[in-house]
Amino acid sequence: MAVAENTNRSVFGIHGVTGMLIATVLLLSILAFLTMWGIQVQQASATNAYDPSPITNNLTNVKADSVDNAKYAFKDAK
Repeated sequence: MAVAENTNRSVFGIHGVTGMLIATVLLLSILAFLTMWGIQVQQASATNAYDPSPITNNLTNVKADSVDNAKYAFKDAK
């Protein structure tokens, strides 16, 4: 059985330069998106600082198993 020669080669095909450019643009766009998302999360965290006062206010009445422990739990920033 003879092996057929591949005559359909193209430098600008999807497996050549074009494919490399598509992959590079895709990876750079993912990087840009994640960078901008990280910056937005940091800015939101900087403007809504964490307030530890509900936890450090008074812990003397906290019981091991109590439904009242919710008032001492972490609260989300407003």
